[in-house]
Amino acid sequence: MTYNGLGLHLGTLSRLSSAQTRSISPENFSGGKGGGGQATTGTGASCARDLGAGWKVSPSVAIEAGECFTLADISGMGAVQQVWLTPTGNWRYQILRLYWDDQEQPSVECPVGDFFGMGWGRYAPLNSLAVCVNPGRAFNSYWEMPFRKRCRITLTNISTEAVRLYYQVNYTLTEVPEDCAYFHAQFRRANPLPYKSVYTILDGVKGPGHYVGVCMHWGVNNTGWWGEGEIKFYLDGDDEYPTICGTGTEDYFCGSYNFENQATHQYETFSTAYAGLHQVIKPDGVYASQQRFAMYRWHIMDPIRFSSDLRVTIQALGWRSGGRYLPLQDDISSVAFWYQRLPTAPFPALPDRDGLEVI
Repeated sequence: MTYNGLGLHLGTLSRLSSAQTRSISPENFSGGKGGGGQATTGTGASCARDLGAGWKVSPSVAIEAGECFTLADISGMGAVQQVWLTPTGNWRYQILRLYWDDQEQPSVECPVGDFFGMGWGRYAPLNSLAVCVNPGRAFNSYWEMPFRKRCRITLTNISTEAVRLYYQVNYTLTEVPEDCAYFHAQFRRANPLPYKSVYTILDGVKGPGHYVGVCMHWGVNNTGWWGEGEIKFYLDGDDEYPTICGTGTEDYFCGSYNFENQATHQYETFSTAYAGLHQVIKPDGVYASQQRFAMYRWHIMDPIRFSSDLRVTIQALGWRSGGRYLPLQDDISSVAFWYQRLPTAPFPALPDRDGLEVI
């Protein structure tokens, strides 16, 4: 049986395939064979003026305020296998969208920083199988993203200033099996979460498909522990009660006991293949008065499968007097990741620029 080059892991690396490897960057906007390194204009043209074509003439692009820039527009059948970005500017004000097979509705829509677990606008190392964020604000995605007719990736700059973007989209042209679903990601935010409300990570999804993870950014507006709340997965017609119910926020993110180092009694960051608390922002004693946290949980080995519909929520609970739970009114945002067949149901409208802003 001919191997199509998808589903890569250590056990498949020795297998030969007729899949074609391609890459799109500012040095080869189309990804065409033999089309790289031919630029005569670009952001590096002045630096290469003594050297000419082929000498790093176009390593990046400038995206003006209000501009929607197309990073990639690929025709045919294949899969995105890796994306590398290193954007300047405000990461909340750069909206990443991915479109599959000529859909007008994007299947991915979220601020670029949040997609890579950097929703607070500050660099923090993240080392996982699906996403890596490396020194120098290097954003890397290893989610496999199959398509059958077309892949289009855009970045919209909604800020008031131009940004510079270095990027590379590595993909393969190959046969995609019938049972491969399409990659999706959706951003949400509640700031603040209304009192006695649950936070919705995802809703309105129509199956079949499977949920593969979330990254969350949690700004705490009370003192004390904030992670007593349970995550709930409502599958295939579940109404009042879910099929899957967690035991606590830090438990869902594969930690325990408040993410606390039992020796130092401080939060302890960690970043693993499938889960992490990779960022803790502490008060500075003046104006940065609130603690903020960034977490991720990938369901790579334990996807949450659904056949008709999916809703995911999480409670925000702390403690109050008398050993009682305190419903919190925190600043919570998330990006949910899942695979499903097309069509993609319309997403809730993104918050406007003020609604996205991190103060």
